[in-house]
Amino acid sequence: MDKQVLDFVTEQTHALIAAPSCCKEAKEAAQSWLAAVGTEKETEETKKYIAELEEDLVSIDALIGLAESEMGAKIFGDNAKNVAEEGRKAKAAGAKNCFCDACRAVEAILSKKNEMLA
Repeated sequence: MDKQVLDFVTEQTHALIAAPSCCKEAKEAAQSWLAAVGTEKETEETKKYIAELEEDLVSIDALIGLAESEMGAKIFGDNAKNVAEEGRKAKAAGAKNCFCDACRAVEAILSKKNEMLA
C-alpha cells in the first residue's frame, strides 16, 4: 500500500476508533488492521477490515428510519427528532450515508478501498 494512502487510512482508522458512535465490531476490526500493518497478515486483515466497514456503514435512509423509531428514541433520547430532521436535510443535500463521526471515518477509509487492495 502506498505510504500516502497508508497514512490517510491510519489517521481515519484512529478517528474511527475514537468515535463514540463506533460499534464494537468496527473498533475490533480497526485495531486488528492496525496491528497487522507491515506484517504478512496485512492483506488478509485489510480485506476483513473493508468487509466490516462496508457492513457497518449506515445509509442516510437507515439513519432517518432509526431516528424515527422506538429504538431511535432510546438511542438518541430527546434528540431523536433533531437527528431525523438533520438526516432529511443531509439527504436533500445529496448525502448518501450517516453523518456521525464513525460513518464519516468509514466513508473516508472506503474512498481508498481500491488503493488499499492494490
